[in-house]
Amino acid sequence: MPLSALWLSALMILMMKIDSVASQPDRAGRHTVRFEDGSVMRLYRQTVEDFYLYAGKELTDEEMSDLRKAAGEMSAKMRAVRIVSASSVSKRDLEYRLIQKGEDPKQAKQAVAWMSDLNLLDDAKTAEQIVDRCIRKGYGLSRAKQALYEKRIPKELWEDALADYPDQTEKIVDFLRSRLDDEADERDVRRATDALLRRGHSYQEIRRAMQKLNFADDFQEDF
Repeated sequence: MPLSALWLSALMILMMKIDSVASQPDRAGRHTVRFEDGSVMRLYRQTVEDFYLYAGKELTDEEMSDLRKAAGEMSAKMRAVRIVSASSVSKRDLEYRLIQKGEDPKQAKQAVAWMSDLNLLDDAKTAEQIVDRCIRKGYGLSRAKQALYEKRIPKELWEDALADYPDQTEKIVDFLRSRLDDEADERDVRRATDALLRRGHSYQEIRRAMQKLNFADDFQEDF
């Protein structure tokens, strides 16, 4: 077989021909692209348009490599948008969640950078939102710190976020009033104390609240 024929044959093997491109997206907003070899890709419209994909088009191996890369990058970006739209997340938390969802680590990092460039990620603001939510729920300072840790907020942002954390004594008092009455016994106090500790309040804070309700003297051993 002539060399030119061999080259043409090899080139044809490397070509991927598109069998069909769905005109309507699926529920996730992706268009199904089917190839003649039976393989399938689900691509966002932007990617379909960027690569000018249509039934009958043939793609070289290099073009397929570029398409897969672009598809992965777009997938990470769109997933990042969905995550950020649903909840407040830090940059580190978003990257972690993208990887956990199966996105390529490099593309996950790029998606986070892209969101940051669009001013859609602000760790300092996210830290403030987390702390405000803890305050509204009546959580103690340690619970707020735990929330910042779980959301992967950089440690250097904690001090500013927690600077104005209010005294929780009155909220603890209200909680105790809802749990304890004049007939409360040692077991009732212990249960209420454990519940407050789980909410992030310290023994010292609970003691002050107990003193306001005249429980501390009667159940001093619990503290």
